Amino acid sequence: MTSAERFEELSAGLAAGVRDREGLIGLALLGSASEAGRARRDEWSDHDFFALTAPGRGPELRPDLSWLPEQDRLVLTAREGEIGFAAIYDDGHVFEFAFSDAAELADARGGDATVLVDDDAGTTAALLAQAGIRTAEADEFDPVNDVRLVLVKLLIGVGRVRRGEVLNGNGFIRQWAVQLLVRAIRGRFAAASSDLRDANDPLRRFERDFPAWGAEIAASLDLPIEESAYELYRLTRRILEPGWDEFPTRAADVVADRLGW
Repeated sequence: MTSAERFEELSAGLAAGVRDREGLIGLALLGSASEAGRARRDEWSDHDFFALTAPGRGPELRPDLSWLPEQDRLVLTAREGEIGFAAIYDDGHVFEFAFSDAAELADARGGDATVLVDDDAGTTAALLAQAGIRTAEADEFDPVNDVRLVLVKLLIGVGRVRRGEVLNGNGFIRQWAVQLLVRAIRGRFAAASSDLRDANDPLRRFERDFPAWGAEIAASLDLPIEESAYELYRLTRRILEPGWDEFPTRAADVVADRLGW
């Protein structure tokens, strides 16, 4: 469990490490690690952040993570792609961060953020301003297309399972179909999505905005794979179809017929 005091100690340690490391010019805490997200923190909250290097110095500096605080308590560090990193401390606290220059984060998205370190040019603040604009533009859904894709993913996924490709089919059903169903619900009932939602991940805090439907979708994932797919199909029709002329009813009937539902 990470206490409030421990969380703040790690934030301060990060800021000190960035300030003291030659070549690093910025640090921005994101999500619940930011001041705006403080009220959302609980024992499972991680540190999400951007650590910015001077222009062009990312490849040179990325192999060295000695600026992370409390080096003696680190039990694991790992890379996620070229600029993504994760770290775990001996109390289970997690860091997830991008370690790069501003140009490498040119397409980044961001919501709540607090700049702790910046250069004289305000590079970190400018990056976050642009990331916020991109997030606002992306925080929109196309429920008509999303619900169509739910049906596509369920049909393909069940077909893969019946072919014997169970791992791959699971991905289509429990991952892609679920994500698209959540997107379709958020788009169809946009007014019910609160400010607590995560503009970058529609699944985050879905249960807070749609508690009953969130519980039903979650329960469907505990079923055996074909039963799970069928239950997701039933939920898709029960939640979205009534009173919605743009629901692909004919296609839903075809999927059910093809799968023997």
